[in-house]
Amino acid sequence: MVKVLIGRVLSIVFSGMTLAEIFDLFIPTRQSAFVQRRRSLLILSRVRLVSAVFAVLTPLWIPVDLFIFETALSMYLAALRVLASIAFILLCLAYRGADSVAVARWGLIWLLSIPTVFFLISHPLLAQFAISDPAQQVVAAGYAFLPFVMVAGLAVFPITAIEGALLSLPLLLAYLLTGILGYQLLPFASHLGAQWLLLLLAVVATLAGMSQLHFMSQLVDQSSHDGLTRAYNRRVGEEMLVQQFLTSMRSKIPFSLAFVDLDNFKSINDRYGHEEGDNTLRAASAALRKVLRRGDVLIRWGGEEFLALMPNTDPEGARIAMLRLRETGLGVRPDGNPVTASIGVAERMSDDCQQWQELVEKADHRMYIAKQTGKDRVVGDGDKLIAGGDMPEQAVAAS
Repeated sequence: MVKVLIGRVLSIVFSGMTLAEIFDLFIPTRQSAFVQRRRSLLILSRVRLVSAVFAVLTPLWIPVDLFIFETALSMYLAALRVLASIAFILLCLAYRGADSVAVARWGLIWLLSIPTVFFLISHPLLAQFAISDPAQQVVAAGYAFLPFVMVAGLAVFPITAIEGALLSLPLLLAYLLTGILGYQLLPFASHLGAQWLLLLLAVVATLAGMSQLHFMSQLVDQSSHDGLTRAYNRRVGEEMLVQQFLTSMRSKIPFSLAFVDLDNFKSINDRYGHEEGDNTLRAASAALRKVLRRGDVLIRWGGEEFLALMPNTDPEGARIAMLRLRETGLGVRPDGNPVTASIGVAERMSDDCQQWQELVEKADHRMYIAKQTGKDRVVGDGDKLIAGGDMPEQAVAAS
């Protein structure tokens, strides 16, 4: 039954996916920064929700223990439940306002650590007392299967295969350890069978988490990208720009930005129609994405305007990227001539920008200098020409 379930989940998760998309579900660092942020927010919100539920439910079982078990054992278990409930409350109140992947992972780790520690203490404790009454055995079995509940809970989080394996491992080892040390409440053979079932459950839960991640990534991709150029739309792009800028400020690392405006684009629409204009935009966007690195971000800022965000890139790195773009080209106009662009480049540290708006304005200003000095060129730090034809001094002064 479990194998059939795994097969069905596999077919759901990987149906119609490319090899790159499959790799994205296995390796945590392959998702875009925007998807990572959305995933982190979702994980943390569910960590807080699950913590709140367990904080309430955990102490509610104390009367059952007091009624079923002898006083000494039930008091030990009650103390453990109170401590666990306090830990869940603290976790529920933690990480407010956080949105990083690292914080989200720590939230998940703490969420699983609390019941794992509870299991490692309560299981040997129960094994020290004589549990012969059928009612006691039923309640004790509930303690024995706590790792199963927590492993199954991984299914509600959008996680990768590697994350699922690493998060499941402590629970698998904890359950195995109780059997090796002789603290199992079931016969050892049954305990090993349950260990195998726990492993299969971890696989199914991880696959379900991967399915959630894929579905979330698809939704984020559809809502965040411009339908024509496949670049990020401006609404989402501004959010990513703010995050990249703040990261650069906090980490004191360079952050470059290129403002790209296609030259004479209106004439394409006027002479050849909007369909040809759309084709030109698609080709230019594809060319820009081709020269940018995986961690860079392309935003459609306006009609024929694009912003290229290049985190951890100094002015020299931005210059090399723009030279590579000029070598590659931006496609061909309907009349057979190459598509050109006027590009302004700015960098947070060298331009001493304290707000992201300043950085955009610097790049925008330099893009206009490129327009005014003949188009088809790149202007960078200090309003100096990076690539293109000669720059008339009077044009630079006028700008």
